[in-house]
Amino acid sequence: MESMAKLRDQYHFTDDDAANLHDLLPVAEEYLNNLAGHFMNYLYENPETERIILKSSDKDRLEAFHRHWFRTLFSGEYDEEYFRSLKRIGQAHVRVGLPVHYVNASMSHVRHAIQHMIHDTFEDRDQRRMFRESVDKILDMNLAVMTSSYRDAEMRKVFVSRSLESGLIHLSERFTYGLNLVLVLALAGVSIGVVGLFVSDIMNIFHGDVEKGILSALGAMLILWMMIELLDNEIKNLKGGSFNILVFVGVIIVAMVREILISTLRHDDLKTQAFLTVTLLVLGIVYYLVSKAQKCPFKE
Repeated sequence: MESMAKLRDQYHFTDDDAANLHDLLPVAEEYLNNLAGHFMNYLYENPETERIILKSSDKDRLEAFHRHWFRTLFSGEYDEEYFRSLKRIGQAHVRVGLPVHYVNASMSHVRHAIQHMIHDTFEDRDQRRMFRESVDKILDMNLAVMTSSYRDAEMRKVFVSRSLESGLIHLSERFTYGLNLVLVLALAGVSIGVVGLFVSDIMNIFHGDVEKGILSALGAMLILWMMIELLDNEIKNLKGGSFNILVFVGVIIVAMVREILISTLRHDDLKTQAFLTVTLLVLGIVYYLVSKAQKCPFKE
């Protein structure tokens, strides 16, 4: 809502409407005490509006303000200054915490009171209808401007919330990205160590311990393959790829295979080797089920 001129155009508020309202000013002056007092009684009937009034203003001051507002309804001058005064009223309602539905209800109460005033004063039906139409327009315009302050307040909250939320999400994304970078560097460092272990196992073959050297080298190769898969998965994750749980199941299987090889070299008892074999079988089943689930996702 940008200006009073635009508002008048939207509500088809003409100079004739302004003149009609100005013609009602003498009548409104006669009814002013009754209107203002009746409206204050209406506000004090509700415990919530009474609490807000007592907290934010005194009764005499508020009644004087309402008297002034009633007079401006029939002033005949509805310019940009009038528009700004209505904005200030709406902002005051927001500031004291008056719920917007009370503003709507209060305006409805004022509308009925003025309609009764018109009905009691004028006998001609067409004249009453003309005055009522002009009154309805000015009250609707007042209500539109006042309640727009509530929308402005809500939008400010939304924009602040969105900005804060967006900032937190962006910060979390950058933090997670940084952790993934650290993990990639750590995996690269461990991979270099595994390469050294593999070279050491190869050297054992040439030093005469062929069986142990071959099995150890095979275990090191499996670990190296595991590190390559983990690195590849993390790099894909950094590029925006999805988390692949199948890689981690495969890594556990590789680690279990290596443990079986080492168990063979240590000549562990049959119970230990049987336990490792059964564990490997279970992991193999899990790997199969996960791979099948990834290839055949559930359909809605």
